[in-house]
Amino acid sequence: MQGPDAEAAVKVDFDNFEHGFPEGFGPGGWGWLGYATGIAFAVFQLVVAAWNVLPSQVVRGVHVGFLILMTFGLVANFTAKSNAGRTAGWLIGAVGFLCGLYQWVFYADLIARDGDPTHLDLAVGSLLAVLIFEGTRRLMGLALPLMCGACILYWFLGQYLPAPFNHRGYDFDQIVTHLSFGTEGFYGVPIYVSATYIFLFILFGSFLERAGMIQLFTDVSLGLFGRTRGGPAKVAVFASGMMGTISGSGVANVVTVGQFTIPLMIKFGYRRAFAAGVEATASMGGQIMPPVMGAVAFIMAETLGVDYSVIVKAAVIPAMLYFLSAFWMVHLEAGKHGLVGMKSSEVPSAWKALVARWYLVLPLAALVYMLFEGFTPLYAGSMGLALTVVLILGTSITLGLSSNVLRYVFWVGLALVSAALSRNGLEIVPVAGLVAVLVLISALTRGGRATLTACRDSLADSAKSALTVGMACAIVGSIIGMMTQTGVGTIFGSWIIGLGAKSLFLALVMTMLLSILLGTGIPTIPTYIITAALAAPALAKLGVPLIVSHMFAFYYGIMADLSPPVALAALAAAPIAKENPDKIGWEAMRIALAGYVIPFVFVYSPALMLQTGDPMIAQLGFYGAVALATFKATIAIVLFGMVAIGFLFTRLTLLERGISLAAALCLLGDFPLSDTSGFLLTAAIVLWQWRQRSRTAMAPA
Repeated sequence: MQGPDAEAAVKVDFDNFEHGFPEGFGPGGWGWLGYATGIAFAVFQLVVAAWNVLPSQVVRGVHVGFLILMTFGLVANFTAKSNAGRTAGWLIGAVGFLCGLYQWVFYADLIARDGDPTHLDLAVGSLLAVLIFEGTRRLMGLALPLMCGACILYWFLGQYLPAPFNHRGYDFDQIVTHLSFGTEGFYGVPIYVSATYIFLFILFGSFLERAGMIQLFTDVSLGLFGRTRGGPAKVAVFASGMMGTISGSGVANVVTVGQFTIPLMIKFGYRRAFAAGVEATASMGGQIMPPVMGAVAFIMAETLGVDYSVIVKAAVIPAMLYFLSAFWMVHLEAGKHGLVGMKSSEVPSAWKALVARWYLVLPLAALVYMLFEGFTPLYAGSMGLALTVVLILGTSITLGLSSNVLRYVFWVGLALVSAALSRNGLEIVPVAGLVAVLVLISALTRGGRATLTACRDSLADSAKSALTVGMACAIVGSIIGMMTQTGVGTIFGSWIIGLGAKSLFLALVMTMLLSILLGTGIPTIPTYIITAALAAPALAKLGVPLIVSHMFAFYYGIMADLSPPVALAALAAAPIAKENPDKIGWEAMRIALAGYVIPFVFVYSPALMLQTGDPMIAQLGFYGAVALATFKATIAIVLFGMVAIGFLFTRLTLLERGISLAAALCLLGDFPLSDTSGFLLTAAIVLWQWRQRSRTAMAPA
């Protein structure tokens, strides 16, 4: 919580809160109000996730109401200069909460009069739209509201445009009803996913972080790679990749892991811009790292109507290649500048870290297991969260026991009780009962009470962390609603199909540019939703598998956060590295060079995403095609690293870089003898570099 001074505004580091709010919930009693609201929001989400007691439309409405309430309230807490300003913020937020609650109070009536709204319906729907747009502006700046506002204007006035851009025209009541009361506007698939999966997994990640998962990842990373050449940068890549499995937020990873890794890299000789670029690149990769994947996996699964595990399986190999690329880049940079690793005395033991905190991996392992066994993400997330809480509370209780024997007896007993509760299958009610018993036991001990306070803080912090994603999911519903009612998406789709008829490559480039341009001003999730709605169906008609086309749009939305002039991840890393954000952005683009290429690879080789339709399946079989696509992509990554850094065994000349680039493009190309040419050029440049290294080693000092 913040200090008691209720009159002073709290200083923030950015022009908006897209990077997250400052620590705490605001000054004095206002902070306690925000804190209590966050807990109420989190408890509501937990109840509806565990017991499914309310209709989906009601859950979405109350979820949006909480988002508006906390957005206006917390923004006022952190920016208003007087109590009057904070009061106004919370009152406006309360009006938004009532708009969301309207879906619950009049649920049956709204269904009965669907398509025939009353004046009160129209007033509430219009007010909801105003509050969502203004709340998003206060939270994230003007870019996303302006884009969505342009779509609203087109919705109202598009009938006056020339063909083929015009539509038949829609009345005010039709637009407001579709936007504010249907399931294709504000309450569409994105907000459904935000109200179910996203919030739950944010909470799951928050509890794991509170339990010490960041420290575990950091210690294991240091133990594995700290002593290697350029070890600190490799630690940053590995730790950020691991954090991505539970966080899925690129900027959050930069701010948390980067506080440790960026100064460490600078200390061991990496340039400030390069060190921050490494962390930005690795942290943004957290959004493509299963199982969380920046919440887009959940939206993608719902949009495509496939199991969540299908999305995760498709994402695994490209995500590993992305982090392999970043790892390779920092290895080459270290070799180029002769950067060494850390001393053994400075590096913890990875094995000892795992032995000491191995139990923290159990919730994540259980989550992944349940997802791949066919459990819904909602159920798997609920059980994973419950298991995390059991471990946190159990650890707190055992710390108060006098001997190791008693601790072992407690854990064995807890395991037996859990097994007995689960013998008829995993059920949420017995698990919730077990958690309640542990809460009561913890409340009786001093350390246990401190742990319960930390858990309560995690609930409130998770609600605060969910605001940016939730508001983005709500406002982007205006674009989806406009497209579904007017059909304008078919116009853009026809352009892409027209380009693709001449060249699939040009269609892909156009989609890439659209994603990057959109992503320079708005977060990754709305960038993906908009681009996928516009371009993915058209790419699918050109023969690109649907999952591949959606993932293609998603990847470049992430790359936009690394690309100047905006480069949000670079902006977050800049104050830590004390370096210009633009310099960091250009370094991040260079380090993530393979990330700009991997999507083209899996379009032309769908086997890389474990999809059918790869031309090599007929010759090599499915797994043979997967192996070949992965091998080619890996070699291409090696070559792109040589081009970007200018080093392999020795520094590369401009000609050697050109040959390496030609070899990489051949491996990515689809023309006669392209693979053969690529492998021959690769062998030639590697052997030449090895020979140059030998000559350098033999040369007299």
